[in-house]
Amino acid sequence: MRVERLVLGALDTNCFLASDDAGGPLVVIDPAGDAAELLAAVGRRAVTAIVLTHGHFDHLGAVREVLAATGAPLLVHQDDAIAITTPEGAGGAPFGFAYSAPAADRLLAEGSEIEAGTVTLHVLHTPGHTPGSMCLLGDGHLFAGDTLFAGSVGRTDFAGGDSQAMRRSIARLAALPDETRVHCGHGPDTSIGRERRINPFFPRA
Repeated sequence: MRVERLVLGALDTNCFLASDDAGGPLVVIDPAGDAAELLAAVGRRAVTAIVLTHGHFDHLGAVREVLAATGAPLLVHQDDAIAITTPEGAGGAPFGFAYSAPAADRLLAEGSEIEAGTVTLHVLHTPGHTPGSMCLLGDGHLFAGDTLFAGSVGRTDFAGGDSQAMRRSIARLAALPDETRVHCGHGPDTSIGRERRINPFFPRA
């Protein structure tokens, strides 16, 4: 799998472009902002889906422009589907951000699959940061959104956060192979093995 990372928007959110090694069509994960930069990176390649790992404003700031330019469908977990459609639901209104997204074209759930060329991403529902937070797993790569960070986990003190659900989600991710490469919603990449060693939120034997 080919993974390209762009750091976009006011909160330095990671946006990922996932495609096969043959340079086929791609999936845009979390179009956070800076639409012109993002679309320049996409170039002439076909986009099969635009996926939001969760419904927060800092992960969808460029979604309307990318939808218009690519014609790709918008995908989000069903439990965050309503939240993305208003600035209040997306969480940005109190901070002066009016970002929202149109209604999703496809609602995802545990076990859903997203395809682009030879790439298949499997949806893992990992609530805690938001009710509909999810990770995308494929070919040894985990796109973790704001569920898991290098050395930490996503905040649970925002509306819809749930610390107990987050603990269960992290325990589930901790069961993945050590070599699984983790692409986080903010900050650097990491691996499950590294997080098992250093992350204080990972379960201990």
